[in-house]
Amino acid sequence: MSTQTHTPVEKNSGKGLLDGVRKDVFIPGVILFGIAAIIGIVNNKALTESSQAFFVWSLENFGWLYQYVLMSSTILVAIITFSKLGNIKLGGADAQPKYPFWTWFAMTLTGGVATGIVTWGVNEPLIYYGNVWGELDALGIKPFTAEAARFAMGRSFYNWTFMPYSIYALCGVLVAYLYFNKKQKLNVTATLQPVFGKRITQGALAASVDCLSMLALGVGICGGLAMCITLVVTGLRTYGIQESLSLFVMIGVALIFVFTFSSYVGMDRGLKVLGNLNAWFYYGILALLLFTGPLLFILRNSTAGLAEWLHYFWLWGLDPIDIGGAALTRSWTLFDWACWIAYAPVTGIFLAMMARGRTIREFLVVNWILPSVFGLVWFSIWGNNALYMQMSGTADLVGAINQGGAVMALWEFLKHLPFGLGIIVIPVNIFIIIISFVTAADATLTNVGSMCMKDVPIGTEPPGFIKIIWGIIIGVVAVVMSAFGGGAQGVDGVKALATAGGFLVLFVFLFQIIAAVKVFFGQKTASDVLDATEEE
Repeated sequence: MSTQTHTPVEKNSGKGLLDGVRKDVFIPGVILFGIAAIIGIVNNKALTESSQAFFVWSLENFGWLYQYVLMSSTILVAIITFSKLGNIKLGGADAQPKYPFWTWFAMTLTGGVATGIVTWGVNEPLIYYGNVWGELDALGIKPFTAEAARFAMGRSFYNWTFMPYSIYALCGVLVAYLYFNKKQKLNVTATLQPVFGKRITQGALAASVDCLSMLALGVGICGGLAMCITLVVTGLRTYGIQESLSLFVMIGVALIFVFTFSSYVGMDRGLKVLGNLNAWFYYGILALLLFTGPLLFILRNSTAGLAEWLHYFWLWGLDPIDIGGAALTRSWTLFDWACWIAYAPVTGIFLAMMARGRTIREFLVVNWILPSVFGLVWFSIWGNNALYMQMSGTADLVGAINQGGAVMALWEFLKHLPFGLGIIVIPVNIFIIIISFVTAADATLTNVGSMCMKDVPIGTEPPGFIKIIWGIIIGVVAVVMSAFGGGAQGVDGVKALATAGGFLVLFVFLFQIIAAVKVFFGQKTASDVLDATEEE
């Protein structure tokens, strides 16, 4: 495979800058993001309220569909992983992997989780445990009890492991197989061709689908940047640095520069380096918290939480809102599903680009099983450390959330680590948050850039100028909304807009599931399965 960073389009000086660009995707996308930025400056309250209203309406009326889609995705990915389909090599028998196995895993893991897992590893279990916004009311569980602690871990496992990662994995394996083995184009509409035929890949309809998917991802990373800025600002409070508009803007501008530059230099010199670095920080801080924390409590409560999750798997997985209630199912689980789906169709392109030379089973192990196991370990260690600190009276972390917002428990938790480790861990964690976002944003700009190009030859990436343009656009919109927006949890406007995007992409993803069934269980795939079996 070529290690070239940019496509030939960028190097052809005889052509105009936009000659290789899909103008019917790129130009509408730029205009719509520009409109969002203007509204954010002129009347951010209207944008927040309208997004929030659409968010509530979509989940109240289509929560049942989200649950069916997630359950179908999980089951389908499991079948593909453990069937003979897993033996198929992406790119054919002679294709060779570009990255070593664990480097590949580090790139896919850190390119997908962003700041989310760092933020909610402490905060989400505590919010459930303390029933902060009424999450336990419909279930009859009393807050601050052992039952609440078990539920907090079980629900966190459910929201952050095998169910959501199946979305990324399914989109990715579908794109990879069609791109490398069936020589389809690297865009979302190519994955819908098995359902709708070639007409879906042509004209205004194709442009609309790809533009919608690209915008949903762009809006999603806006939410990630807003959350990253909010986390860094709240972390700096521990050093007496007070929140201000200028601080929001300075941090935002710095982040925009870093993730845009990282994406511009290409995956080999950007994401590969940062992804490996970030993964080792993840592993190191997990080890530190495991060995300095309440080990027996971590082991016992994570096991009890796992039992809780498995016991209620179908009940939670088919809850349209009526069982867990709006505060739990709508505002947490369904909201999470909407955000993951907003990213999924285009994130699948990013995951596919690194998959050549791997079998389908290897792909699904790296993009479904291993990140899910990582999520189990992460929440077990971070979440149970925080729960024990609350239960033992070492710190009132739930009170910190009630007083300062959803993300404040993380910093209060780090301040009260044993042996005075907070002095070391707080700045390290700020760095991890920044690098986590940069790696995810790096991947996002690659995705968005690919969607804007007429063709991305195998082994190449989209041109650098496309990444720069989108990095600036996405960054400016995110900074505006995080600085001027806010709400009860700090970034309500951005989160609601991201969820709205997820609802629109929900129907694209639904057809991708149907397409995957047709592609992987149709007659045309049988020869690939047979070839893979004979090679063994």
